[in-house]
Amino acid sequence: MRILIVEDDPLLADGVAQLLRGAGYTVDYVASAEQAETALLTNNFKLLVLDIGLPGMDGLELLRRLRSHNNPVHVLMLTARDALNERVKGLNLGADDYLTKPFAAVELLARVNALLRRSRGQNNQRREFGPLSLDEDAHRAWLQGLPLELPRREWAILLFLLDNLERVVSKERIVASVCSWDQDMSENAVEVYISRLRTKLEPAGIRIRTVRGLGYMLEDLTPHGTKPA
Repeated sequence: MRILIVEDDPLLADGVAQLLRGAGYTVDYVASAEQAETALLTNNFKLLVLDIGLPGMDGLELLRRLRSHNNPVHVLMLTARDALNERVKGLNLGADDYLTKPFAAVELLARVNALLRRSRGQNNQRREFGPLSLDEDAHRAWLQGLPLELPRREWAILLFLLDNLERVVSKERIVASVCSWDQDMSENAVEVYISRLRTKLEPAGIRIRTVRGLGYMLEDLTPHGTKPA
């Protein structure tokens, strides 16, 4: 899950980024709405944490432009405590939620988690796929009822595959999803992480199938899951 923070206060932006990265999200941030527009054209973000009071184009105008182009990205607005009119206007323009400054870190994280669960149509943070179970908020996984250890990269790639069930995803899309701009991961590294996930998952009947020349797809080969082709 990739998040873009649009905030011109560098200390606040960095603090929010570190909080969300610590929760397992891939996070980038920019200081203006104009930079955000450019970033959204070339990257697949699931959520914007959008400050309203930006220099140049403000956050409300960016939000208006996004919705006028039918961009479905979730938007969590950050507003001044006394800016009731801005909050109402933002919600009417299509924002999903808002927080007033100053805010508690735990509340920001809870609202981000809730919005991203909503994007998957989930009512809770627990995800099930055959013998695999994940609790996204707790960052814990189980396979056939036993704890499954997943380092951060393996966790992120597995979640991306779960978000794209019945779709083949390329190495390029995996890299774009799990890496922020200040990070680097080669396509060869993707192969290594996929290999490690296979070693852990396949004995329980979950396969990461390679579609030659296209990418990977997650399959449940247990009796009630997806049958092998």
